Amino acid sequence: MAQNATIYKVELSVSDMDRHYYETHKLTIAKHPSETDERLMVRIVAFALNAHEHLEMTKGLSTDDEPDIWQKSLRGEIDVWVALGLPSEKVMRQSCSKAGKVIVYPYGGRVAEMWWDKVRNGTTRFDNLQVINFMEAHTAALAQLANRAMKLQVNIQDGEVMVSVDESMVYVTPDTWKASA
Repeated sequence: MAQNATIYKVELSVSDMDRHYYETHKLTIAKHPSETDERLMVRIVAFALNAHEHLEMTKGLSTDDEPDIWQKSLRGEIDVWVALGLPSEKVMRQSCSKAGKVIVYPYGGRVAEMWWDKVRNGTTRFDNLQVINFMEAHTAALAQLANRAMKLQVNIQDGEVMVSVDESMVYVTPDTWKASA
């Protein structure tokens, strides 16, 4: 029998001093049975880093033709495509043709570094692609914060990210491996 997704209720307060964006988002997130707490928290931080009134979580792991997060225009076009993990060069190429801006957030330490070494040269032609890595120690610390009912505060300043839940704080330093043009 297939397992059902676990539902997480998240109140995400974003204070992004870099983009002058200050808003609270109430999110209901379905965590796929195969999704780890680490990936769930990376998804939430990626949401915070790109927060916008039209940004939304998608079905994620349960669909192959959608990103983890997207932002659509009022006409239904995909403005921002956010993917997590280590997508193939083919998937990144297809994503770049479907969206105005594509952001990939790899994580996983040495595995992510090996993936990037393999696909880096094939991504140079994509001006609308950004690749921003999260260090393994940071994502492991984020995983410890996961809870089915969370009130997260995310502060972003000078590219640094501070995630806090109650008395616990995790600092994340995104590392840009590829900037968009």
